Amino acid sequence: MFSKRIAVLAAFSTILSTGAFAADTVSAPEVIPVFSWTGAYVGLNVGFGGGKFKHEIVGAAPAASFNASSSGFVGGVQVGYNYQIDQWVVGAEADFQGANIKGDVDFGGVVPVGTKLDWYGTVRARAGMLATDRLLVYATGGLAYGHTKTYSEMMLGNSVSESKTKAGWTVGAGVEYAVTDHVSLKTEYAYTDLGKARVFDGDIDRKVNFHSVKFGINYKF
Repeated sequence: MFSKRIAVLAAFSTILSTGAFAADTVSAPEVIPVFSWTGAYVGLNVGFGGGKFKHEIVGAAPAASFNASSSGFVGGVQVGYNYQIDQWVVGAEADFQGANIKGDVDFGGVVPVGTKLDWYGTVRARAGMLATDRLLVYATGGLAYGHTKTYSEMMLGNSVSESKTKAGWTVGAGVEYAVTDHVSLKTEYAYTDLGKARVFDGDIDRKVNFHSVKFGINYKF
């Protein structure tokens, strides 16, 4: 009788311990990997830009200048690398855009002067903070370079033009959201200054600066 009682108690204890183990197994939380921004990426962008292209006549007395309002579309590619440190993300990005940002002054069919931005690129640092694990708010800035053409179109078909490739600087800010572990979408504003250039045998000082808003998609490796 005593041995039977011990056997029953042992079996009951085994059942209780097995049930507790099963409960622990069921209640254990699932481990979900946290998204990381660290890694290289490539992407595409499209947007628009514009500003004031200033053309100053050298040596004119009194001083004379033509400030042409410019606008147009941009589109291109970017490549970069991010490194995440806790809630901070730092990195570098290079991009290249085709452009048709154009501004000139029109006096009844006579265009004394105008300038068009054909293409431009930048090489920038990026630094930002995570609002959530997948939403990055960042600032950016660095080197800019671009190709411009300044032209003058007069009546009777007389026209001249001169192209320049200039370097300058850019600064901006943006937001980027990781839709998946590999694909992110971004919106970015930038101000770009390509500096001054003297054209038309030194008769005109031309200054190109503009604002841009771009929308992009990135693929992270």
